[in-house]
Order: sequence, then C-alpha cells, then structure tokens
Amino acid sequence: MATPPSLCIDKLKTALSAAEIGQHPVEVHGALVGLISGGVSVNRDGWQKPLAELMNDGQPLTGELKVLVGEMYQDALTRLADAEFGFVPLLPEEEEPLASRVEALSLWVQSFLTGLAIIQPKLNQASADVREVIQDLAEIARVELDVTEDEESEAAYMEILEFVRMSAILCYAEFGPEPSVDDAAEDKIIH
Repeated sequence: MATPPSLCIDKLKTALSAAEIGQHPVEVHGALVGLISGGVSVNRDGWQKPLAELMNDGQPLTGELKVLVGEMYQDALTRLADAEFGFVPLLPEEEEPLASRVEALSLWVQSFLTGLAIIQPKLNQASADVREVIQDLAEIARVELDVTEDEESEAAYMEILEFVRMSAILCYAEFGPEPSVDDAAEDKIIH
C-alpha cells in the first residue's frame, strides 16, 4: 500500500526542519521532479548536487533527509518513466482546505520550473508543445487566488492539477533519458 501524501509531507517537513532547511516539502518534490523531467543524470547521485544547490546552499543533504529525498527521487523517477505507475505531484490530500491545496500546487509548480530551468539550459529550443506548457505553468505559478470552497472551484483545481501532472510527464518525455537498448529489446520479445 502506498504511503499517503500527508504522511510523506509530515515526515519530510520534520526532516527539513531538523536540517534547518526552510523549504516546504512540496517545493522539494517539485524541484526534484523538475530536475528529473529536465534530464538530470540518472546515475545514483546525479540529482543530489543540483538539488542541494537549490535547497541547501550547495551543502549536501545528510541523515534522514537524504534517505527520504532519495526515496522520493526513486519513486518520482519510476513513476515518470512508466505511465502505469501513475505519477502525481506530492501535494496535500483532498481533506485539506482548497486554499491550502492551491497554494501548495503553486509552490510545487514554481519549484518544478526552477528545477527544470537549472538542469535544462535549452528550454528555448524545446518543442512548441513543451514551450507552451512551460508558459502555462509559469502562469499557474504566479496565480494568487481568493479560493471559494465550492464544487466549481474544486473541479477547476482538479483540472489544473491534471494539467500540471501531464506537463511534468511531457517534459520528462522530451528531456528525460532515452530508453536503453536493453529496454527496447525487452519490449519486442513476445512470450
């Protein structure tokens, strides 16, 4: 059974606080997914230095925080690489007030775009679809809403969340690692 987002957020918040890092867990996840979607090296430690530069003034992560972020990295990488695993941004659950979820989504998108831009210097050479998605995400990140707790606002939030989710997957498809030859050969084997 998957760990609920609220538990992941709480554990990460505690570890960030213990490490005296003032970022919200959704920002850490957004930056991490931005790095992955931007094509950060998928070797074991390729993501750690750029993330430490974003989060911790270049100082390496240590202890429980390093373990938690490492698990989050592996989970995000797996989910982005295989559509069947269902990638979703790490955000508060639907029991939280809509205003809190909208604010968290905005923070996640801001961090995603920062991670993407740091690791992918050729964003202006991306496909037209990716450039348009990035512009739309920038608009979402800037939005300051006076959110009403009603069904219409909830539906709009869910629609934006789905757009953000698919945007991360699109960026990963464009900038992420190429499937290895072994993976492609395995796909062609019929049992």
